[in-house]
Amino acid sequence: MRNAYASDPASARGRLYAEEESAFRSCFQRDRDRIIHASAFRRLKHKTQVFIEHEGDYYRTRLTHSIEVAQVARTIAGALGLNPELTEAIALAHDLGHTPFGHTGEEAMHVLMKPYGGFDHNAQAIRIVTSLERHYAEWDGLNLTWETLEGIAKHNGPVVGDLPYALADYNTVHDLELHTYASAEAQVAALADDVAYNNHDLHDGLRAELFSTDELAEMPLLDGCFKRVDDKYPGLNYYRRRHEALRRFFGLLVEDVINVSRARLGDLSPETVIDIRHAGRPMVQFSDDVFQKLKVIREFLFHRMYRAPEVIEMRKVVTRVVMELFPLFMEQTDLLPKQWRKDVAEADGETALARIVADYIAGMTDRFAIQEHARMIGGAELPDR
Repeated sequence: MRNAYASDPASARGRLYAEEESAFRSCFQRDRDRIIHASAFRRLKHKTQVFIEHEGDYYRTRLTHSIEVAQVARTIAGALGLNPELTEAIALAHDLGHTPFGHTGEEAMHVLMKPYGGFDHNAQAIRIVTSLERHYAEWDGLNLTWETLEGIAKHNGPVVGDLPYALADYNTVHDLELHTYASAEAQVAALADDVAYNNHDLHDGLRAELFSTDELAEMPLLDGCFKRVDDKYPGLNYYRRRHEALRRFFGLLVEDVINVSRARLGDLSPETVIDIRHAGRPMVQFSDDVFQKLKVIREFLFHRMYRAPEVIEMRKVVTRVVMELFPLFMEQTDLLPKQWRKDVAEADGETALARIVADYIAGMTDRFAIQEHARMIGGAELPDR
C-alpha cells in the first residue's frame, strides 16, 4: 500500500516540455524506460566501478552497480510504501554522469574544469538527461519529470553554495528547489547506493585478492554474519561460506534502513511529499550503530582496496589519459567527431569550448578513452593485474 507521502504520478509537477502522457504507463515509468534506453546508460557497461574494464570480466561496472542499486531501492521503496518506479528511475540514473575510470577520472576532470565552473558527476547526470541525449524530434535530453530530475540532482541531500555549472545552468530554466531535501524515493536511491557498493566492493576485493575472507570475518557486522553461517553450515566450502556471509551482510543493511526509516517517518508523520522535502533532515537512514560500524568497513576498503598499490598504479595511468586528452581536444578541435564540431562552431569563448570538451571526454567509456589516447598520443601502458 502506498503511503500519503509517496510521490504520486497523478500529482507530478510535469516536464519542462509538455507532452501527451501515455495511456498505459505512469510518467515515472516512462522516465525509467527512457533512462534504460539512453545511450549514456548503455555506456555504463564499460565504465569503471573500482577496477578498470580490462582487469576482469567478473568485477562490477557502473552498469551492473546501477542495476544492483535499483534492485535494492525497489525493495526498500516497497517496504516503506513509496513509489517504486520513481525510486527505480533515480537509482538507474544516479551514475550516468560518471567519467571514464570512475572517481579517478572525475577527480582529474574536476581539476581540468576548475577554471570553467568545475565538474561533478551528479550535475553531469543532469546535463546528460536534459541536454546531451539528443534523439527526440522536439527537445534535447530525455524530458524527464521534475521529480526524477530533483532526485538525480539532490538524492544525497540539499545542494547549496557554489553550484557546478552543469546544475546551475539547468536550474535557471527549471527550478529544482535545490535548497530542500528530495523526496523519500530519492533518499531511498541514495541509501541503496551505499548498501550496494559496501556489499559488492567486498565481493570484488576478495576476487582481486586484495584482502582475505578471514580478515572480513573479524570486522564489525561481518563477524556476526560469518558466525551465523558457520553455526548453520559447519565445514562449508570456502567460496560458498563467504558468499553466504556477504549475503547476510547485504540483508542486514537493507533491513536496518527499512526499520530505521519507518521509525523516522512515523515520528514525522508526514502527510504529503512536501513534508518530506521540508523536514530539515533526511528520513531514510542507517541506524547510528550500523552507520558507525560501516565506517570501519569503509575505512578498511579505502586503505586495502581503493588505495591498494595495484589500484594506485592504475589510477596514475588513467589520470594521465584524461589529463592529456583534454588539452589535446581544446587545442585541436578538429579531432572531435563531426557532430561535436558543430557545437564547437557555435561555442562562445573558451569556457563554452571547455564544457563541450568535458562533455565529450566524460561520456567516454574506459575502453574508448584508452583507445583514443593510444591512437592520438600513445605511451599510456596499462599495467596488468
